[in-house]
Order: sequence, then C-alpha cells, then structure tokens
Amino acid sequence: MKLAQILRSNRTPLIAEWVRRLQTEVSPRYSQRPTEELFQTVSPVYDANLAVVLKNDFSRIDAHIEWITRLRLEGGFSLSEVQNAYDLYRKVLTPILVRQLDPGEITGALKKIDACLLYTIKRFSNFYQSLHEKEIREHAENLKREVEKRTRELSESEGKYRVLVEEINDGYFVNQRGRIVFANRAFADLHGYLLEEVVGKPYIDFVAEESRPQVEKLYRQRMSGRETADLYVYFRRHRNGRTLPTENKVKRILFRDGNAVAGICRDITERIEAERRIRESERLAHIGRLTASLAHEIRNPLSSVKLNSQIILKNMTFGGNDQRRLEIIVQEISRLERILDEMLDFARPVRLNLKKASLNTVLDSCLEIIEARVKEKTLTVRKAYGARLPRILIDEEKMEQALINIFLNALEALPPGGGLAVSTRALRAPRRRLQVVIDDDGPGLSPDDLPYVFNPFFSNKKNGTGLGLFNVKKVIEAHGGAVEIALCQPRGTRVRLTLPWGD
Repeated sequence: MKLAQILRSNRTPLIAEWVRRLQTEVSPRYSQRPTEELFQTVSPVYDANLAVVLKNDFSRIDAHIEWITRLRLEGGFSLSEVQNAYDLYRKVLTPILVRQLDPGEITGALKKIDACLLYTIKRFSNFYQSLHEKEIREHAENLKREVEKRTRELSESEGKYRVLVEEINDGYFVNQRGRIVFANRAFADLHGYLLEEVVGKPYIDFVAEESRPQVEKLYRQRMSGRETADLYVYFRRHRNGRTLPTENKVKRILFRDGNAVAGICRDITERIEAERRIRESERLAHIGRLTASLAHEIRNPLSSVKLNSQIILKNMTFGGNDQRRLEIIVQEISRLERILDEMLDFARPVRLNLKKASLNTVLDSCLEIIEARVKEKTLTVRKAYGARLPRILIDEEKMEQALINIFLNALEALPPGGGLAVSTRALRAPRRRLQVVIDDDGPGLSPDDLPYVFNPFFSNKKNGTGLGLFNVKKVIEAHGGAVEIALCQPRGTRVRLTLPWGD
C-alpha cells in the first residue's frame, strides 16, 4: 500500500488519535481545550501535511501556520507546547507506516514526513517569534509613552505606575547611572533575588562575565544618543552562578531626574534549546541514515564469512595453532556483528511495546544474565530495592537491553573483587517517578569526559563503539524518563535512571 493511499484511507482514525493525544500528552492547556476545537485545528493541518508530502505544496501549511500562531498566542500557549503538538503527527503516523508499508518503502516515507514536520516547526517557530517580537516592540513603545506621560503629569501617583509594571510577565527594569532604580518582581525572579535585593545594585552584577563588554558598550552608546540595537541577546547571571540566555528590549527614557534605560528582559532558554534539538535531530538523522546503510552493506558478507568459517571449523581437522586461529576469527566476527547491532539500534527509531511490569523483577532478570561474569570476577552485588513499588508501563525487552548495557560497562570497569550496588525507590515530588541507582566502586570516569558520555561514537574504551550509552539514553527517554551519570566519592561511577510512574 503506497503512502498516499495510507494517508487518505487512515485520515479519520489518525486525526482522532492526534486529538486524543493532544488532550492527554502535551500540556494541561491542551487538555482544557474543547474536543471540537481541536478537531477544527488538527483536520486542516493533517490535510496541509498531506499536500506537502504528496504534492510538495506548502501553501496550505503556510496559511495554517499564520492562523494557528495567532490563535495559540491569544490562548497563552508557549512555543514548545505547539511544537510538541505538531510533533504528534509523526508519532501517530509512524506505527501505521511501519505496519502497512514494505520495509524498502518505510525509510523514504519517514523521510518525507520528517521533512514536512521540520519545515512546519521551523516556519511556525520563526512566525511565532516574529509576532512575539512585534508585541515586545509595541509593548516597549507603549510603555515608553506611558512612562513619559506619567513623568509629565506629576499629579499621577507612582503607585499606579508600579501596578502597571508589576502586571508585565517579563522582567522589567530601569537602569540609571549604571544601577537598578526600579524593577518588577519578574525581573527579580529571573535572577533569583527578592525584589528588595535588586533595587540599588549595579546592573552589571546581573550580567554574565562573558556578556559584560557587549552590554556595557550598548549602554554607553544608548546613553550618548547614538543609534544602536534596541533588541539584543546576552547571558544573564543568576544568583546561583548559572548563566542563562536572555533577550533584552531596551529604550532610553526620562525617569525622575534624568535619562535612564528602561528594558524588558525575557528568558529564551526554551527557545534556544528547541533550536538546538532541531539541529541535533537533523544531524543525528543524517548520521543514522549513513550508519544504517553501512551496517546493512557489511552484515551480509560478514554473515557469509562467519557461516563458512564455522563449517570449515566443524568439518576439518587442523594442526598446530590453526584451529585456535580459526576460532578467534569466528569470535571476532561475532563481536563485529554485535557492533553492527549497536549501529542499527542507533539508526532506527525506538518503538515500544508497553506493558505493566515490575522494575525490580526486570533488574533481577538482568542480574541473572550477567551472573556468570560476576562470579568470574568475584564481584559483590548489593541490592536495596524499594518495597511495594508500583508496576509501570515499560517495554521489558528494551529496558533489559538498556540495563544490561549499564551493568556490562560497570563489569568492564570493576577490578576483581569489586562491588556493584543496585537500588530502587519511588519518588513522589515534584512528580511521581521510579528511580534506579547503579553504583560501582571502580576507577570512575574522567571529569572531562562526563559531558560527552551520551554522545554517539564517544568512547574511551579501546574497542568501544561509543553507541552503548547513547542507545541507553534513547531507550530511557523513549519511556519518558531520564538518565544521568555522575562520579561517586571517593571513587566509582553512579548511573541514575528515573522513569514516570503513572496511574
């Protein structure tokens, strides 16, 4: 069955599933929208995507984006909420394509779907941001006129002015002679301070070290009356020492007894992260296609070499070390096949067969599989499982693959007589999750390697592919969870997994 026929014949159930998942998976805001409205927004974007995929016609999706952006902005939706809503198109469609298309057709179909979705999300993000920027410009101009009006009209109370500014959701501040002379609560919150701690402090204290030259230069230019950019991006400094990407919209104004700079600052961490994820997904998709193609090309001749080597080893008698040499050849071919499996796991998307299961039972099963290697190295395994943990929705097979990968990494690092500790517990705040912690007392990782351990093809092992932990992360995140690696004190490595615990 071709892609066009699948998309047309499954239109009604796919739209219904899309709407259902909008109401249950994206955000509380979507859950509160009427079902009828969601059908009215999902149906045209489904048809617009169909026009892109089958006819390369982008006109309908462009028109839809302009309409839905204004609708969602008015509804108070964030950029990431709508991006996640668009991404559901791929999630509801992929299982049907896998079932109904021939294996050779799936890659091409998914490529078309991904290209359509990438165009849609990029176009929406840009249009959404342009409207936001327009709102900021209009708001800043209105705010400037309001401040000037209130300065001229001395009879107006400063209390009303403060109420107006406090109602702004973004951070608002007035910088006069290099110090904050006025700020709203949102500005204080963005920087991790109480409002009373902000007023009177040098403005530059709220700017990260790497952005200070840029911000100071723009401030001097603006105060001298020279034309300069009103909107710029810099890194703000949070009280806890973190530096966070921020967008500033500023104007020179009259405030009390002289010139000052009024500004509206907005946290853009979410936007920057969304752009990073889009770039990363494009890069990984390209690497994945190359990897899958290479793995398939290697697997067939490798299988032939292995089969013939096994036949020769079984049917012939060798002298000296020749038989051992042939056994080594077969073992190394098996190792290459395992590497190819890891490469294919990296290239293909994770599809889960979710069923309720006990996480403690899955861990015990994994420990049984590696029991022989544990005894061989005389290792000690300590278990501290939480009692009466709830059963959760997981794909047992893929979860076992991920956990075994973690255990094998620990076994390779541990010296004979070393120890491995496995614990589980239920977390209820800030949201319900199950946590698995796996500690070893091996030599540990280099602190310089920690930021890169989940990157594909990064490995400090002599024969490592660098795909094991990447695939672990992919499986855990496909379950809606998270995985972290940290150093233990005084030595060793800790792997922490968290998985959602639903009803």
